[in-house]
Amino acid sequence: MSRGRALLAAAGVLLALAAATSMIAAWWLHRPGPALAAPVELSIAKGMRLGAVAQQLAARGLLRHPLPLVAWARLTGRDRAIRWGDYRFTRPLSPLELLERITGPPDALHAVTVPEGLTVREVVAVLAGAGFGSEESFLCLLEDPVFLASVDLPPEGAEGYLFPDTYAFPLAMPQEEILRAMVRRFRAVFGPDLELRAADLGLDVQQAVTLASLVEEETARPEERPLVAAVFLNRLRRGMPLQSDPTVLYGREAGDRTITRRDLRRRTPHNTYTTRGLPPTPIANPGRAALEAAVTPATVPYLYFVARGDGSHEFSTDLAAHRAAVARWQRRQQAP
Repeated sequence: MSRGRALLAAAGVLLALAAATSMIAAWWLHRPGPALAAPVELSIAKGMRLGAVAQQLAARGLLRHPLPLVAWARLTGRDRAIRWGDYRFTRPLSPLELLERITGPPDALHAVTVPEGLTVREVVAVLAGAGFGSEESFLCLLEDPVFLASVDLPPEGAEGYLFPDTYAFPLAMPQEEILRAMVRRFRAVFGPDLELRAADLGLDVQQAVTLASLVEEETARPEERPLVAAVFLNRLRRGMPLQSDPTVLYGREAGDRTITRRDLRRRTPHNTYTTRGLPPTPIANPGRAALEAAVTPATVPYLYFVARGDGSHEFSTDLAAHRAAVARWQRRQQAP
């Protein structure tokens, strides 16, 4: 056989091998994955490389062999399009279908509800309990001046600005992005309109949020929130101490919430029995209703209020009436 014919024959063999390899690769790429006994949820962390993702897919029983998927993705440039987040798989998918899924929008699988009136530490405990990371790592971020500055929060911290709401985050979402989303939600609620209303009352944003946190902690009744806000603003204008019981409890470890006379006399920056004016920071994270009440108080002359024991309060304009109300409700509570 001449050299030319030998080369042609070799070329033909190579082409045949290439064609066969291509057919096998195409078969592997289009072949559905293993049967699933139950839906599989997969978290892809931010920055995870395709090889690691493919290994994870194989380990979870979604992919027979990582190599064809990785090779095809690199050949087509799709290896740089992997999106982090959570994905839910309910049926067997071919490697090509898997590639489409992990380069497409992730599923928002995990909802978490943050109630109104929680402190930052309590919010962090809720987030950690929902599986979004450790409390320690959240708190490290919230104590980092660089992070606080990056989301335009005061150096004192994020208290008051982690807006209570129901959120849906992928479990793989970075913790700083979760916190940023909560602060963005606060900014969306406490927007220019509420800022202008606060300014009309002589309050900056921090003072308005602090006042709202007191309102949030003092009453859960919608009709009472503007009244409570009015009492505190009236007292501020007169230079009277706010004497808000929740400020006495702020910073205390969870447990007994009883307030003693000694507690009332304890000098702390947040204790409004011993320190005049608003506390230096909010004492909780208020919801929309408390924020709106703080900057839209009722037009009333009240200076005092006392709990009735059923979640409502009695409001008074002078000390004598207030003392009479306190005595009246104390007698009712002590009655058999």
